[in-house]
Formats: sequence, C-alpha cells, structure tokens
Amino acid sequence: MNTITVICTKQQIDELLKRYPMAEKRKTPPYAHWQIKLTDCVITAYESGKVVFQGEGASIHTQGYPKQENKQKESILDVSTWFPQCGSDEVGTGDYFGPVVVCATYVTKNDITWLKEFHIQDSKAMKDDVIMKVAPLLMERLPHSLLMLDNAKYNALHPTNHMVQIKCKLHNQAFVNLKRKLKTLPKHLIIDQFVKKDSYYRYVRQEKEIIENIHFETKAENKYLSVAAGSVIARYAFLCAFDAMCEHYQFPFIKGASYKVDHAIHDFVKIHGVQELNRVAKLHFANTKKAGIIL
Repeated sequence: MNTITVICTKQQIDELLKRYPMAEKRKTPPYAHWQIKLTDCVITAYESGKVVFQGEGASIHTQGYPKQENKQKESILDVSTWFPQCGSDEVGTGDYFGPVVVCATYVTKNDITWLKEFHIQDSKAMKDDVIMKVAPLLMERLPHSLLMLDNAKYNALHPTNHMVQIKCKLHNQAFVNLKRKLKTLPKHLIIDQFVKKDSYYRYVRQEKEIIENIHFETKAENKYLSVAAGSVIARYAFLCAFDAMCEHYQFPFIKGASYKVDHAIHDFVKIHGVQELNRVAKLHFANTKKAGIIL
C-alpha cells in the first residue's frame, strides 16, 4: 500500500474535504479531524496538520501538496522479519502514589499501519487525554497481558523484593500469561531494558515458569511497536487506577515524586491517617521521610 503524508493548514484541510463530497465518511480516529474513503485512497486529516493518503491513488491525490520528508532513521519497526513480536513495558515505578503496572502485547505485521495511524509511541511522549482515547482500541485489537500491583501488595513484597526484582517478576508473568492466550509465543520477545539480562534471569529463577530468549534493549518503546503499545496500555491502566483512587479518597493525589508529593503526603495523613497511606503509596520512597511520616 502506498502511503504519503502531506502538511496542510486548517483551511487546506477543510477545502480538501469539500473536494470529495461523495466520499464515504469513516469513523474519525483519535486526534483527527476526519477520515474518508475513496475508490483508490483513504485520507485521514489529523489535528497536527498532517494528512495521510493511503492507497494506490495516493500520489495522484497529493499532487500540489508539500510532502513530509521522513528524517527518522530506519528502525526495527520497518524490518518485517521482526514480526510477529511480543513486547512489554511498565509504568508507575517512579510515582509515589499509585500502583505498578506492566503490560505485554502481541503485534503482527498486519497491525503496523493501523498502529502508526494512531501515532503509537512511548506513552511518556503522548498526552494522557490521547492515551485515554487510544488505549481501549489497542486493548480490543491486540492480544495482551495487563498486570497491576496495588500499593498494599507492593509494600508487603518490598521488604524481601526490591523494585527491580518486583518488575522482573511482573514482566515474566506478563509473558507467561500472553503465552497462555496465544498458545505459543513468537520468536521475537522484547523488554524495554531496566536491568541487565543476567540479573533479570537471576531475579526470576524461582518463578514457576520462566520465559527465555528475551531481547533486552534500552528505549525499546521507541523502536518496537509491541513495547510501545504495552507502554500505552499500561499508562491507561495506571491513569484509571489513579483517578479511581482520587475519587475514593476525595483527595487530589500528585503524580511523580517531587517535593509537591511531600506536601500531599502530609495533607493525606492529616485527613485519612498514616495507616491508610499503605493503600495508596510506595512507602519506601524517600518522600515518606521527607514528609516527616513515622510508620
């Protein structure tokens, strides 16, 4: 399929739509103005000003428009031999409040174009409101395993399992769960590297089932669609849990672990008591001591 991206002003986007009054109007993708289907091309106009033409007639319909140059280096995303693939990523490990979430997803070559239409990338590079729209679509289409470790369980584990150990075990279990769904895992398994491979397998050596031959790579969420999709779904689950926590306690929890969190800890304990902090926070973070909390 021929795909061409052009850059347009809002006026040009409006005029482009008027050029095809008989075109089939499709469901508008997240972060887009509209999408239409012609006999030889599908056109999607995004709020960013990018207009994507896909189909045999793409070169014809883009005549007169400035083409967007692809300045990115070739990545694994463009190498078909790396599909199908499974990749995993985690979120919440740098947040004092809220759970730790890990997600592994399965992506095939047939998913590439669809995922790129949504500009799937590392969730840290995507706005939360966009993630809230896109993630449910990913979860509906892509086989995945989503694991969430709430704060009470995390605090119970931490005295005998530090953060890296906990993450290793969650990633391994996510792949185990995905294997059960798929019956068999593909050749290419990727983790966004947060620990050396040898250490990873040392930390999971006591698990009932261990997934071997995983490829570890830093910044994998920017190179492998399965890792990026896992990052987005994990962030979505974290946001949902975080919002539910705010609603339950009627308290404006703060993301991250900055000095603002220290003040939030003090205010939360004043309202709900120190014992309840175990249910909403990762108590070993330095923020607990900085807030003057004695456990």
